Amino acid sequence: MDAATAPGTVAARFAARRAAWEDEQLSPLAARSYPARRAYDEPDCALRTPLQRDRDRIVHGKAFRRLKHKTQVFVAPEGDHYRTRMTHTLEVTQIARTVARALALNEDLTEAIGLAHDLGHPPFGHIGEGFLDACLAERFGTGFRHYEHSLRVVDVLERGGAGLNLCDDVRDGIARHSGRAPQPRTLEGRIVRIVDRIAYINHDIDDALRAGVLGEGALPADAIAVLGDSGSARIDALVHDLVEHSEAAGDIVQGAEAGAVMAALREFMFEHVYLGPAARQEHSRIERVIRTLFDHYASDAALLPDGGGAPGADHAQRVTDYLAGMTDRYAVRAFTELSVPASFTL
Repeated sequence: MDAATAPGTVAARFAARRAAWEDEQLSPLAARSYPARRAYDEPDCALRTPLQRDRDRIVHGKAFRRLKHKTQVFVAPEGDHYRTRMTHTLEVTQIARTVARALALNEDLTEAIGLAHDLGHPPFGHIGEGFLDACLAERFGTGFRHYEHSLRVVDVLERGGAGLNLCDDVRDGIARHSGRAPQPRTLEGRIVRIVDRIAYINHDIDDALRAGVLGEGALPADAIAVLGDSGSARIDALVHDLVEHSEAAGDIVQGAEAGAVMAALREFMFEHVYLGPAARQEHSRIERVIRTLFDHYASDAALLPDGGGAPGADHAQRVTDYLAGMTDRYAVRAFTELSVPASFTL
């Protein structure tokens, strides 16, 4: 072994030093980085905690890179400053780390969960998720939930079917980040679950104002009076509320007033933006794309490129894996190839 590969002083001491730092600096309620609990044992990295290693595996994965071409709310918007699923993911992770640090919880675990929480989202945001779920229910009697598929991505689909072998606490936070799922077992996972909602409500308001879907002064006056009249002010208020009430409760909780006005903002967004007139104009187009692709690939397993999924999956699962992995633009291109005569695209 030469000098370039021989273990150095830093590497030899890293794990013990980091574990000691966590015991001294982190809250007793914080998850610990060691020992790594994975489905398959493997040697730890000498210069990263197991959770930092998980973070790096997530960021280097293909599913993470595809997030930049997946819809957050607005499909193919005109302009460079609208959120994508990638920017949403980064914003959630940044806010969640702030909360974790303020509460002396494990930032590395929080970061890994935040970066992976939406890896299983299909194209066209929640509209696409709803239509894929309906197609699967009608044809195969199954369904689709993006948070469950996010776990499948990291467990099974990444690295050519080998999966990422992430730590159990990261996997738990991914699978339970949605309000439709049980609570995560770690406080770090619970941070991501609440911050996901804080981020998307306020950032989606910003995009809706930019797009002209909402006019200035349209937001509920009661919520604005409590949280502020700008996105940054509202996020700041919600983060401070979350940190202070969580510290007092020994859990991740919002104050009653902040939780109520955030719920009111969410209800407002569903009525006026997510299910509003502009969104409904897109619904039929997105449904046509999703249903055309689904019916095509569901009709014959041989039509799925390279089998369409991980080895051992049944036909319904292979169709799910293939469609959910598509970006918006790839789905549109595949739909065009199936629906438009080749001579019309020249």
